[in-house]
Amino acid sequence: MFQQQYLFYLAGLILLVVALMSWRDKANPRRITTGLFWGLYGLIFFIGDWAYQLATQLTGSSEAGARNLHIFVGVLVMLMGVIAGLGGLKLGRYHQRSEEERQQSASRLGNRLFLPALSIPLVTVAGVLAFNHIAGLETLVFGTGNHATLVTLFSMSVGCLVGWLVALKISYERPAQSLQEARRLLDSIGWAFVLPQLLATLGLLFTTAGVGSAIAHLTGEYLAVDNRMSAVAVYVTGMALLTIVMGNAFAAFPIVTAGIGIPILVLQHGGNPAVMAAIGMFSGYCGTLMTPMAANFNLVPAALLELPDRNAVIKAQTPTGVLLLIVNIFLLYFLMFL
Repeated sequence: MFQQQYLFYLAGLILLVVALMSWRDKANPRRITTGLFWGLYGLIFFIGDWAYQLATQLTGSSEAGARNLHIFVGVLVMLMGVIAGLGGLKLGRYHQRSEEERQQSASRLGNRLFLPALSIPLVTVAGVLAFNHIAGLETLVFGTGNHATLVTLFSMSVGCLVGWLVALKISYERPAQSLQEARRLLDSIGWAFVLPQLLATLGLLFTTAGVGSAIAHLTGEYLAVDNRMSAVAVYVTGMALLTIVMGNAFAAFPIVTAGIGIPILVLQHGGNPAVMAAIGMFSGYCGTLMTPMAANFNLVPAALLELPDRNAVIKAQTPTGVLLLIVNIFLLYFLMFL
């Protein structure tokens, strides 16, 4: 049966290959530390189940095993932070074509350049529909139980593999060059590539630490939330601001909703929770448009397009984000209390 762990192994394998290529790249002035950074990241994807089972056997307790695994992974992440903080990540040489050769290739391919990228969502949607409508297919691949998330991840992974094969076919490149391009992209993004996982963890820590309760106390104590418009404005802007800080609307949503949305908008003012949740998340996405912390949305495109200004995407999106935020305040005020 297919397991989610297999996807982690694939990600870890790619990162370890990137690390090995970095170590062999003498054009990179920080090849040792650059390779070590990606190697540690790849190791984290690999050690999950194996390290947990080993720690459980050594300690005789599954709870102690999980705790030791968390400590070990935490140490690796801290070491990665030290490497990045000391400037250990640098660009190297990636065996790319010359500018003239790339222009010729682009002219030859034309709009076919979009085929690899378009094949990913097409295969993903086709896979999800197939698992949902072909009786027995999900059980055959994943076993019994509910595998909704795994179905999506599996379909998207197949889409990525199909897109990779399409790219190799139309570009006439060797598979090794695709790994060089993966390394170039990772080195261009640098430490920000790890941000989504770190920020998701930060959201869990904030929720567990009771930040939502603290926000509720401060909001009720110091802001005029008895007024509906004020309460709505505080919720909408709070979602955007916390998302800007955390870089992840999904992480900000439970905190702000637990602190402002449910106790004030729903319970105190009698608002519709479905409308509150939908527009609340939309407001968080407005914050996503305006922060470098949302690296996968704002820094990755800049690296892919090789823009000279890493914040060019954010600067282009900020007017739209601010305008949408203002519209969301009025949308939430008029729709939530219908």
